[in-house]
Amino acid sequence: MQVAAVGMSAAGQPVLLLQDATTRRYLPIWIGTAEAGAIALASQGVLTERPLTHTLIIDVAQALGHRLRQVLITGLQEGIFLAELVFTDGTRVSARPSDAVALAVRAGAAIHADDDLLAEAAVPADQVQIPGDDTAEQDTAAQVEQFRTLLDQARPEDFGQQPGDPDSDTGN
Repeated sequence: MQVAAVGMSAAGQPVLLLQDATTRRYLPIWIGTAEAGAIALASQGVLTERPLTHTLIIDVAQALGHRLRQVLITGLQEGIFLAELVFTDGTRVSARPSDAVALAVRAGAAIHADDDLLAEAAVPADQVQIPGDDTAEQDTAAQVEQFRTLLDQARPEDFGQQPGDPDSDTGN
């Protein structure tokens, strides 16, 4: 699988489209805005002055003697996609697909999806519209620049934990 596009759904939600080249199907995965920006930056080869979280994770793994070999999109439970990071030593780590794909793009790792998952959730190519004209490329470049500006102006307190945040340490 490869990243075909990162864009916005008709409802305004960021969506990642993974393309299965052999069957010409697309796997749409709805993701967060930050992850969409991270994948777009990595896909465009944009380097930031300081490492972003996904780059940091790759760097830490490499410093510890590990390399991300592949990302597996493993399932869909109650509308939520599941993924695993697979390292060269065989270690597997559960991850959100958006983070897993962002890591794979940065590390040059393969992305695979389970065949049963593709049968269940993939969309035929003729049902997907991917902008391929110059306007789409300009829009992507503008989004990358807007995300860069956001990062440059961000302060640590802008990223405080929200009540009910599943990543929160507070358990609220």
